Amino acid sequence: MPELAASTGPVAPPAAAVPRGLGARTGPTAPRVTAASTGPAVPVVRSWPGILRRASRLLPTPAGTPFTFGYALVLLATSLYAQFGDPRTVTALLHASSTDVAHLSRTPSAVLLASALWVAGGLSSPYAVGFVLVLTALERRIGAWRTAGVFAVGHVGATLVTQVPVAVSVVAGHLPETSLHRLDYGISFGLLACVGALAGLLGPVVRGAVLVWVGAMLLRDLVAFEDPLTAWGHVLALLIGVAGWPLVRRAAGRVVAPG
Repeated sequence: MPELAASTGPVAPPAAAVPRGLGARTGPTAPRVTAASTGPAVPVVRSWPGILRRASRLLPTPAGTPFTFGYALVLLATSLYAQFGDPRTVTALLHASSTDVAHLSRTPSAVLLASALWVAGGLSSPYAVGFVLVLTALERRIGAWRTAGVFAVGHVGATLVTQVPVAVSVVAGHLPETSLHRLDYGISFGLLACVGALAGLLGPVVRGAVLVWVGAMLLRDLVAFEDPLTAWGHVLALLIGVAGWPLVRRAAGRVVAPG
């Protein structure tokens, strides 16, 4: 039969025997890929630009973390004024921003907002550094509005829970009336609520390390008994953040932060 005369020489292997991706080069010169010819794995060398880019994600940016970035600028301005401004004016502003019982009973909304505009201890305080790192990390995972919500709930909730017993104790005669004017301001309650919320988005090992470290510091403050009202407020704020784990985990699953 004439159509069989052209099929001389060795029979070509079926098309299914050619590995996927190697069909472009055929014939005797095509290299054979085997496990022995791949050679040792080449270690990946991270470039400095890549390292710096990863490190920059620890800091807030206008596009990536607008809430943290804008809030940090406000805290920077108030902290600089507290350090270099007129001392009498600064003292008057801090007392006007205090979330004590007297102010909360008259202008609760205004004083709760004003008290969160100051950093106790200024820019050198651990709260200032913690604010930038913690809120940046949380905002990149759950977004600006949710981060602001966590901070606000921790700030307002812990403040009210700690100040209401003071008012009751004064009315009952267990505390002097001067306790109604106790100076209380700062971002620590909101920050610790964000720490608690962020811990729920970390791996088990890192989460445990963060909670143990922060818990040890809060326990130390409680044992020292220097400022028990604030110390208990810090514990409550952290627990508020922990209680929000189901919400922040659900939010982190559907939010992709830009930048």
